[in-house]
Amino acid sequence: MLELFFKGGLMMYPLLLCSLAAMIVVIERAHFWWRNREAGGAPDAVLTLLEANRDKEARQQAEKGGTVGRVLAAGIEHANPSPATAMQAAATVEIGKMKAGLPVLDTVVTLAPLLGLLGTIIGMVQSFQIMATSGIGQPHAVTGGVAEALIATATGLLVAIMALIPYNYFTARVERTTDRIEEYATRLELALRARGERDAHS
Repeated sequence: MLELFFKGGLMMYPLLLCSLAAMIVVIERAHFWWRNREAGGAPDAVLTLLEANRDKEARQQAEKGGTVGRVLAAGIEHANPSPATAMQAAATVEIGKMKAGLPVLDTVVTLAPLLGLLGTIIGMVQSFQIMATSGIGQPHAVTGGVAEALIATATGLLVAIMALIPYNYFTARVERTTDRIEEYATRLELALRARGERDAHS
């Protein structure tokens, strides 16, 4: 493995940095989503408690409900006068947290194949220089140089593929969670409005 690394040329070092950066982000994002996992039925339980006028319990339940729950907790805390504004501000913060690190993965996915291609071009240039100085009398030197040059491209593609899979997964999770935030924030706002109308008529 180390022999292949050194044969790949200078571009293997930035590719190594790219792979380490991607690995760090993937581990950090996996830990983030594990810490912010949503308790089963938590947002629905929050709405049920809120409809029963148990606001304190609803807020406590919301704070245990991960990302969506924290947005709902902000809406309950600022039920008067503007829960929608409070939830929008909280959602902006939470979405920013969910997207943290994803630009790094996106950059690695784009950059790694280009670095690999650059490494291959450099290797090819060196191979042609060998051919120019020694002629075609040493075909093994030329073909060996080409084979070594292709290691960089293969490595760049491998790093990009390994970063692309978690990038798409985490991006999909951000989108799903954002949709849930919008859904439950709207339902919470409607529940608060309905309760206010009932109180006004009673």
